Amino acid sequence: MGRAPGFIREAVASLPPYRFTHNPQPVKLDQNEAPDDLAGELRAAVQQRIAALSYNRYPELHPVVLEEALARRHDWPAEGVVVANGSNVLIQALVILAGLERTVVSVKPSFSVYAEQARLLGAELVQVPLGERFSLPVEELSAALSGRSGVLFLTDPAAPTGNAHDPEDLESVVRAAERSGTWLTVLDEAYHEFAGANHAGLVRDVESAVSLRTFSKAAGLAGVRLGYALAHPEVATQLRKVLLPFKVSVMQVAAGLAILERPEVMAARVALAASERERVSEAMARLPGVEVYPSVTNFVLFKVDDPAAVHAGLLAAGVVVRRQDHLPGAAGCLRVSVGAPAENDAFLAALDGVMAVAP
Repeated sequence: MGRAPGFIREAVASLPPYRFTHNPQPVKLDQNEAPDDLAGELRAAVQQRIAALSYNRYPELHPVVLEEALARRHDWPAEGVVVANGSNVLIQALVILAGLERTVVSVKPSFSVYAEQARLLGAELVQVPLGERFSLPVEELSAALSGRSGVLFLTDPAAPTGNAHDPEDLESVVRAAERSGTWLTVLDEAYHEFAGANHAGLVRDVESAVSLRTFSKAAGLAGVRLGYALAHPEVATQLRKVLLPFKVSVMQVAAGLAILERPEVMAARVALAASERERVSEAMARLPGVEVYPSVTNFVLFKVDDPAAVHAGLLAAGVVVRRQDHLPGAAGCLRVSVGAPAENDAFLAALDGVMAVAP
């Protein structure tokens, strides 16, 4: 690539583009997606809703009907639910809301979009390394908040590591941010369904805290692009000012409403993923040269001596996983999504074969 034109902001020109390599392998376990598509009955329900839409009319200014449905699901004030076309969009909006000309604090390794948006929007970025076994660095985070203002991003369950943080540690950091009066705390809970826990109670108590949720994981709608925030109504009112109007299409709303009307579909998917996660983790742990980290998500982080060779060997066997060994604190690590049982069997067989010939 050549030099960016002079009229492009330096913060944009200096930021490398987000990269993801799509591989054609038949067993795709690299993006933490649901392994199953919408079943026939549910797909028909979405299509029926879409067939009744008027394409020539704008959608709601804000997707009120979907927000009200989510409010009922979570027993949350409807005024405090904010839906956007993906949680990535909400992350950007939250940085604009409280981080511009201020500071974005997160841990590392963590979801890369927090740091990318901080750099893109010209906020100071502070990334605090996770502790031993990816634990939350409470004292270091509290120190990073002191004397500053802005947005604090914390993921729980953690990504890309997959572990659950100690609830007392997490609340301690959230309360420290609250006491300062200068921080908006964002709890990214994209994987909370798989862990069987969430922080809705904490967010209810702390006006300066926001919970981010997604339809991409447990709901199985990654291709639809829907995410939402649970916040105090006043915070939600301010957040809506940042988001563009008409941001969610009528087709997205139709898909979201259809899946919310069938909670048993999500419950079954979560139960199967949790069962398969344990089976896969236990089988991997029995392989020589493989260290498996505890996970409460729909993916498993594991460590090997030569991650590049293992990744290449799995690709050759028709299985694609995600390299994470470039991330701070994750040397030697790969990440595998929990797939359908047959996909998991194929992965385990391939990994067994690769590790059998590893030096």
